[in-house]
Amino acid sequence: MKKVITYGTFDLLHWGHIKLLERAKSLGDYLVVAISTDEFNRIKHKEAYHSFEHRKLILEAIRYVDEVIPESHWEQKIQDVKDHDIDIFVMGDDWKGEFDFLKDYCEVVYLPRTNGISTSKIKDDLG
Repeated sequence: MKKVITYGTFDLLHWGHIKLLERAKSLGDYLVVAISTDEFNRIKHKEAYHSFEHRKLILEAIRYVDEVIPESHWEQKIQDVKDHDIDIFVMGDDWKGEFDFLKDYCEVVYLPRTNGISTSKIKDDLG
């Protein structure tokens, strides 16, 4: 079984998120999604509308997602890849090159972002 992992906050879930999850899942058989905890978001100076538990509940209901785990610090990615027997690490291409250090542990794929939608755009539009 080929296992894939991706990371994010996944707040104000939108169709760009769904397309990312669909494309990530298409690369393997099992998709693990690591979502930022509320505490980690505070460290990143990022404010989420929905709590960790609510974001986790939403993601678990999406058919492409097989497992949701917490992301509590930047340094956990190597351990997550090892602990979950990950074959492919996936992120949006706005992070291109940032996670190449994981190539010693798994394949790293940067997927193009979906044009025309982002959580930042939603927040700005609602302003």
